[in-house]
Amino acid sequence: MANTQERQNIVIVGGGNVGISTFNALAGHLDATNSNLILITPRPYFTHLPAALRLVVTSEGKLEETVLMPFGDKHTGPNKKVLNAKVASIVDSDTKGRHVVLENGDKIDFSVLVLTPGSIWEGPINFPDDKEEHLEWINTWREKFAEANDIVLVELAGELKDLSPKKNVTIVHGQKFLLNDTYPERWRKNVASQFLKRGVKLVLDDFVDDLEIKDGHITTRGKKTIPADLVVSTRGPRPNTKFVESLGTDVLTSSGYIKVQLTLQLPNHPRVFAGGDAMDWVEQKQAGKAPAHAAVIANNVLSVLGSKKSPIPYKGSMEMVVLTNGKASGAGYFGILWGITIGSWLSSLIKSKSLLVGMMQGSLGFD
Repeated sequence: MANTQERQNIVIVGGGNVGISTFNALAGHLDATNSNLILITPRPYFTHLPAALRLVVTSEGKLEETVLMPFGDKHTGPNKKVLNAKVASIVDSDTKGRHVVLENGDKIDFSVLVLTPGSIWEGPINFPDDKEEHLEWINTWREKFAEANDIVLVELAGELKDLSPKKNVTIVHGQKFLLNDTYPERWRKNVASQFLKRGVKLVLDDFVDDLEIKDGHITTRGKKTIPADLVVSTRGPRPNTKFVESLGTDVLTSSGYIKVQLTLQLPNHPRVFAGGDAMDWVEQKQAGKAPAHAAVIANNVLSVLGSKKSPIPYKGSMEMVVLTNGKASGAGYFGILWGITIGSWLSSLIKSKSLLVGMMQGSLGFD
């Protein structure tokens, strides 16, 4: 980096969709703002999570070669870089300075900080950071799925039926219908119907509190006994925000999400922004919302740094989802007009076959 001591640092913590989208949006403004741009992420690559469910089930298509996208020339260069590290704490004070402290003790000063740390997942997509360990993790889960016959889970059902239609797959879900109340009941029933047609068993309005298999079965909270030789937890993630607590007890919700204002700035921390899954906002946590988050954050970062841009608010994003049910099936919902739904053919064309890998490579600068 040139002139690092004379230039102010824009630091982004988290190399997921929103972090990289924000990085790309700011990269063209570094000279105008006399800034360096630093993306801190523990992995030297980006993981396209919407494809991860198929990745851990089958080696078909060698998805590990395209889903794990290494950072390259577009993410490094004059006054911008990717730093593979983890942040342990943050200092944001007029008297003590502004910097992040890495787990190795190093300090990185910032003029503006963007927090996009993402989520911590359970089960097969709780990937290690090291590339070799990541690949070993994938192969281990592929072997588990290949060897199992009675599998209890949620989300992976369609991919497993592609792997072997004879496998017994059961989804246990805590609501009366699959998914959640963001989506209309009629569409949720249709999703359930698709799974049932593929031979997937559904146990709805019930929970699995104990994942331990006993005598070849698990028992639900409702006392239902389900045959199982593999139980996969695919419950929702939790925000990866433990290090953000260092800013004070008032920055996180009781669930660990980062509180933000309409400008996506943290209350009482005007030089700190947040976006992505870790942000406290009433909306579904989805990669498709990354461009909207990044656009607001980038604009408002430039405003803080003295550009002529006026601050803009985040107004939320349209709720939409395209679910895969294996490679040739799926369902989609778009929350516009009366609520537009699509079936298997169009869902497969949009996502189920490609998993949007190529589109993501292009939009994030990995092509």
